[in-house]
Amino acid sequence: MEFIAACANSFMELFKVGAGVFTGFVTGIIPLVVILMTAVNSLIKIIGEERFYGFAKRATKYTVTRYTIVPVLSVIFLTSPMCFTFGRFVDERYKPAFYDAQVSFVHPVTGLFPHANGGELFVYMGIAAGIQTLGYQLGDLAVRYFFVGMVVILLRGIVTERIYLYMCRKAGRKGQVTDYV
Repeated sequence: MEFIAACANSFMELFKVGAGVFTGFVTGIIPLVVILMTAVNSLIKIIGEERFYGFAKRATKYTVTRYTIVPVLSVIFLTSPMCFTFGRFVDERYKPAFYDAQVSFVHPVTGLFPHANGGELFVYMGIAAGIQTLGYQLGDLAVRYFFVGMVVILLRGIVTERIYLYMCRKAGRKGQVTDYV
């Protein structure tokens, strides 16, 4: 009987710990995310959606900006999964590589901009808890994570673009995404 009571108490303790974590989110990260989302949406409105989208269209013409600036801005301003709509500004032959770069950046952005991808925030917070336990600052982690993410998406974009265009040439196509769908 004591064993059953101990199991029941342990079961309830598990939910109490979960409730404590939830309370921490409600009083900590959730208000931060709401404020960041409001600020980003306000900035888009101040800049003007037409100007913002015009800039994105021009920026996709160049390899470096196509796989760094555009994915970063779209993840920060539109958040995941809306950020993938920026693919409409990219020429058809670059869309697979752009998507690869885009999807690779939705995690590294969470340290500096937690509103960008709520699903990945839990992964980052787990890593952050370990870093804090070791006595390091989260700001250092967030900045390094962000910049390493930018390097990774640039490399992934370039490599995926080359692979895709090679496959298109080998198949006798001109790099049209619809050929493989």
